[in-house]
Amino acid sequence: MSIREERKAEPVAPVEEYYTWTGKARGWLLKHLPADKLLPQDQPSYVASWIYVFGMGAIVSLVFILVSGVVLSLNGPAWYHVSDFGHFVNSVHLWSVELFFMTMVVHLWGKYWMAAWRGGRTLTWITGMGAFLVSIVAAFTGYLLQTNFDSQWIAFEGKDALNASGIGAWFNVANLGQIFGFHIVLLPLAVGAVVALHVILVRMHGVVPPIDAAETDAQLSGPDRTEATR
Repeated sequence: MSIREERKAEPVAPVEEYYTWTGKARGWLLKHLPADKLLPQDQPSYVASWIYVFGMGAIVSLVFILVSGVVLSLNGPAWYHVSDFGHFVNSVHLWSVELFFMTMVVHLWGKYWMAAWRGGRTLTWITGMGAFLVSIVAAFTGYLLQTNFDSQWIAFEGKDALNASGIGAWFNVANLGQIFGFHIVLLPLAVGAVVALHVILVRMHGVVPPIDAAETDAQLSGPDRTEATR
């Protein structure tokens, strides 16, 4: 029996039909985000470049920000003023924010010069920029929660600008309770959601290759294309 005849003799698995919204959602996820893309074992060789490190560095910094922020929020905004451990946690939170913005800025500039929106990655680029913009607002509210002279000065200097822009009516930077709610609830959820969507899109479309990378060395998406491994 020839190889062609053997292939014809092999049973063909039936195609599963989805008729509910949960089934359709599962089918869409299995098609666009299979396990080998969600948790890949290998990456293209160009990922060894340092420019690909800063995105993961931003995510690691964000984890430290969230963990230290939870500890600070559970103990109240005045805790770090009277506790040595609170001062340490506050310092970890502050320097994690500094590292987060440093790595994210380098990551964004690197992807800009690599034209990271290529290959159907426009939404990936937009979510990355969105995460950066929302993080700026989150950092601003964090400075307002220092409960010291600096935070008061920042609040009342920014209040006039926000009033002039027309959003001061619902975003009152002089209201500590309101800013506390923005900083520990709404904005962290927004940043986390946008970053999670960004990472999922990276996994769906693959890490963007350098502009001068060979086609055989690119991480390509689609059932008829194979991924080059190092």
